Amino acid sequence: MNTLTSNIHAMLITFYRPTEKRFKILIEQKAFPSDHYAVSSHLHSRGIDPKKGLLTIAPRQGEHTLRTQDIIDLINRDDEIAVVMLSGVQYYTGQFFEIEKITKAGKEAGCIVGWDLAHAVGNVPLQLHDWNVDFACWCSYKYLNSGAGGIAGLFIHEKYNDDQDRPRLAGWWGNQKENRFEMRPEFQPSEGASGYQLSNPSIFTTISLLGSLDIFEKAGGIQALRQTSFKLTGYLEKLLLKELEQEFSQDLIRILTPNDPQQRGCQLSLEFPNKMMEVFDNLHTRGVIVDDRKPTVIRVAPAPLYNTFRDCFDFVHHLKAAMKDVYAK
Repeated sequence: MNTLTSNIHAMLITFYRPTEKRFKILIEQKAFPSDHYAVSSHLHSRGIDPKKGLLTIAPRQGEHTLRTQDIIDLINRDDEIAVVMLSGVQYYTGQFFEIEKITKAGKEAGCIVGWDLAHAVGNVPLQLHDWNVDFACWCSYKYLNSGAGGIAGLFIHEKYNDDQDRPRLAGWWGNQKENRFEMRPEFQPSEGASGYQLSNPSIFTTISLLGSLDIFEKAGGIQALRQTSFKLTGYLEKLLLKELEQEFSQDLIRILTPNDPQQRGCQLSLEFPNKMMEVFDNLHTRGVIVDDRKPTVIRVAPAPLYNTFRDCFDFVHHLKAAMKDVYAK
């Protein structure tokens, strides 16, 4: 249903119910910009100053990724938090958060816990029901390969299956299928997440996603792909450490993503404190397709569905040559 950010808005309408005591929303300090925009707009709409209501958490001084215990400690320390809404996989660093542990801590502290899974779905295994996640939203145009602007997805925990007391954005497509075409003015929501659909989804976006999901099934599903991902990303990391960090100092390149395979997906975020865009442009002239995340990061993602060990080897070869070109100038 819908798109990622519109789904986040729909979930905040329903699950963000600020009180005088609990009114803050917790996100990462470097969450994807649209998450900042969405959360700030909901604070504004409830008459809450984002400077007071938007709570962010950053890595410790000198570190690049967040420690799970630091997140949990903040949740336990600040009893004004109403909603915890972090990323499943952090878009900038590639860190795969410990969703189960953080959700458990949030629920025990009395918070609603939701997740932006844009970079997690199709990348890492997810057990949202078992982890007791309240809600989750994701797009499908990254690792689910549906194409830019592809249809997004929504999860709501089963415990809210028949919950009609919470406010929601309602639309015709969320009405019960049994009486949808009776055209009644009274809204009768379908059970669970289906009751939050708004409009008839695009045939083109649903079919393109179906084509991708069929390939996932033929490949053995996310668990099988995850095992391949461990090997591919581990191989890429080993090559980078051997070929680059021995030849170039950390002042020129470092890996931000955790080296623990359980705390990352297939993405490695390479930081170039200087001349990142020059390295990026040089790679493109060599036919190497990666993406930049300003100010200093190039993201490299050997997706197990279609990348190979040879791709990893060739990438490091070209990166080494690109860096020699750039830093020799």
